[in-house]
Amino acid sequence: MQLGVVRRWVVAMAIVAAVPAAAALAQQRPLVTEDPETIGEGRILIEMGADWLRDTSFPVSGLRGDLFAGPRMGISVGIGKIAELQIDGGFYQRLRITERTMAPLTPTLTFEGDETATYEDVTIGTKIRLMGEGPGRPALGFRFATKLPNVSNETGLGYDTTDFFASLLVAKTVESFRVVGNAGVAVISDPAEGARQDDLLSAGLSIARAVTSSTEVVGEFNGRVYLGASDAAVGSENSGVMRFGGRYTRGTVRLDVGVILGMTSRDPQIGFTTGFTWVFNAFSLP
Repeated sequence: MQLGVVRRWVVAMAIVAAVPAAAALAQQRPLVTEDPETIGEGRILIEMGADWLRDTSFPVSGLRGDLFAGPRMGISVGIGKIAELQIDGGFYQRLRITERTMAPLTPTLTFEGDETATYEDVTIGTKIRLMGEGPGRPALGFRFATKLPNVSNETGLGYDTTDFFASLLVAKTVESFRVVGNAGVAVISDPAEGARQDDLLSAGLSIARAVTSSTEVVGEFNGRVYLGASDAAVGSENSGVMRFGGRYTRGTVRLDVGVILGMTSRDPQIGFTTGFTWVFNAFSLP
C-alpha cells in the first residue's frame, strides 16, 4: 500500500471522527456504511434518492463528466430477528461527458454525442447480526453482497461484470454517539480480461449525532485499497469518498441531504445527494 494512500485514509478518518454523532438505529441514507443492527423481523425499509456528481470518472470506458443518477432505490426486508435481505439499484443514470480518453472498453461504445444514459446495476445482499450491543461490548454483524452485470458496457456506464463484497460490521453507542465501522474485501472482476479479478480491502467509518429529537448530523468515510503486488486492473484502483449531511425523521419517514467529496482523481470532485427512507411493519413470520 502506498504511503500517500495511507495518509489520506488516516486524515479522512480523523476528520470524520471530529463530526458530532448520536445514538441511532441502523445507519441509513445518506450514508453507505452498514450498521450491524438489522431492521427487525417482518419489517420493510424502502430508500429512494437522487445523486448529482461533478467530474466523476469511468476509467474502464475512458469517460469523465457530470453524472445524475435517480431515482436510486433500496429495499431491505427483515427475514428474521437477526437477518435482512437487501436489494439496491437505480432506474436511471445520465452522464454529460466532458472528457474522453482511450481505455480498455472504448472500442465497445455504441452511443454518439456527449451524453450517455442507462439504468444501474442491481446489487443483492444479506446482512446478519452476529451479536447485539451490550454493556461494554459493541454490536457485530456480517454482510455479503453481489453486484449483477445488468448494465452493458456499450453505454460506457457498465462493465458487464459480476463483483462480490463481504464485510465485518461493528457499531457502538457511547452516550450520544453512534460510531459504525466496516472492514472487508471487494472482489472486482476485470472487464477487459474475463479470467482476472482483483481483491481489494474495503473500509468505512461513520458517525451520527442527534441535534434534536428528530434531526441528526452525519459524516462518514468509505473507500477501498488495492493490495496486490502487481498493478491493479483498470477499474480496480484505489478509491475513497467522504459524505457529510443531515437527516430529519417524522414518524416512520426520514428525509436526508448530503455532500459528497471524492479523494482520488477517479472519484467525483464534489456531489450532492437527497432522498428519503420509510420503514414499516409488513408481515409476521410463523
